[in-house]
Amino acid sequence: MTNGILGSIAPHLLAHEGFGINADILETNVINLAIVIGVLVYFGRGVVGNLMSTRRAVIEEAITEAESAQAAAAQALEAQQQKLAQAQAEAERIVAEARVSAERNRESILAKSAQDVQRMREDASKDLAAEQDRAIAQLRRRAAVAAIEQVTGQLQSRLSVEQQHQLIDRSLSLIQGGGN
Repeated sequence: MTNGILGSIAPHLLAHEGFGINADILETNVINLAIVIGVLVYFGRGVVGNLMSTRRAVIEEAITEAESAQAAAAQALEAQQQKLAQAQAEAERIVAEARVSAERNRESILAKSAQDVQRMREDASKDLAAEQDRAIAQLRRRAAVAAIEQVTGQLQSRLSVEQQHQLIDRSLSLIQGGGN
């Protein structure tokens, strides 16, 4: 069988030495190819057209879905950016309020501390004054006791018993008369 194919090709190769155009239409199958191409174009046009229409519809649908997904993503992004801006504004407001509150608390604490220091100074002054008054009163008592002891000693040595009784009686009558 190989001998038959080679046998039919060999004379053509030997007859032509080089390249050339074969003008024999039947031998080159140009008519057959034209018929096959014509049938393919005639019947394939509808099939290929349908395939192309279907493919085009699928692509258009995919583009539409992508565009709607992009629009939805853009809306979601915008909404999230608005929420972020609101959150940042809220955070800034909270920080500002915290600073104001901290300043108020600081001023309040400083004022209270100043009041406490003033009150402590006043208490210390009062305590010091009270202690001085006690010390002075105690010194007065001691001085009075010492003076009474000294006067009593002098009276006993200078006054007789009868003069002492008269002095006591007069003092009692003055006390009783002043108390009525």
